[in-house]
Amino acid sequence: MNRFTLELLLHIIGIGSASGLFLKDNSLHVIGDNSSYFYEYELKTAALKRHALSEHPAENIAKKLKPDFEALAFYGDSFYLFGSGSTENRNKMIQLNAVTKEVLSVIDLATLYKRMQAVAGLNSESFNIEGVVRTEAAWYFFNRGNGNSGKNMVFTVHGKSLTADPEITFTELQLPEIKGVRTGFTDAVQVEDKLYFLAAAENTNSTYHDGEVLGSIIGSISLKTMKIDFTKEISDRHKFEGLTLKHKKENEISFLLCEDNDSDALQADIYLLNLKH
Repeated sequence: MNRFTLELLLHIIGIGSASGLFLKDNSLHVIGDNSSYFYEYELKTAALKRHALSEHPAENIAKKLKPDFEALAFYGDSFYLFGSGSTENRNKMIQLNAVTKEVLSVIDLATLYKRMQAVAGLNSESFNIEGVVRTEAAWYFFNRGNGNSGKNMVFTVHGKSLTADPEITFTELQLPEIKGVRTGFTDAVQVEDKLYFLAAAENTNSTYHDGEVLGSIIGSISLKTMKIDFTKEISDRHKFEGLTLKHKKENEISFLLCEDNDSDALQADIYLLNLKH
């Protein structure tokens, strides 16, 4: 990927701390890491819908209490929302009907997350799931290396079940630095036989506390080899946390990105990224 363009496409009022998105049926589906709503933004009409994820939904939930939904995956006829696992109250997975947005199940992934840490030799302070992709054969969990061990890892959970004692393997990947700070995974999406990912450089060694944002990169990983195909710095000031495919042509691929503003402002900036060979 030799050339790219990045432009601000949308400014959506009503969504705060956007952390994941998925484009489907001309609607942008968005999660926020401090919200218990699932957002649906219709691109043609600019209408924003909120779907409650709990009995008493709220926005701008206090940091120590928030579910911290950082990853959004789509497969079959369901959306899957994942807590980051960075604290004990951030271990939930919520499955939604993709059409009705009805909550189908709420699952505690604490046991799975603990097994991932044990398999990879990670302590809890270094565990922070920021992206999840589901394929027909497996789930891929992207651990952001912004903890004290600085390890960017992709966990592969083999099979369809996340609770029936599945086999877990992992791959540790070395991501580039921006201004001397190692980037860490912030989201991922499958496109054919590749996992495209975002990673951001933030001047902190904590999965809990924010730091100075130094920029973001995009890259891809081969599903066959689990090795990085390419990386490209796309910003020296934005912390991009959401990635979804817009379209793919022979020599061009386009994504929509969302930026986490790490504030209480209920507004989300959506960017269009074009990559050309």
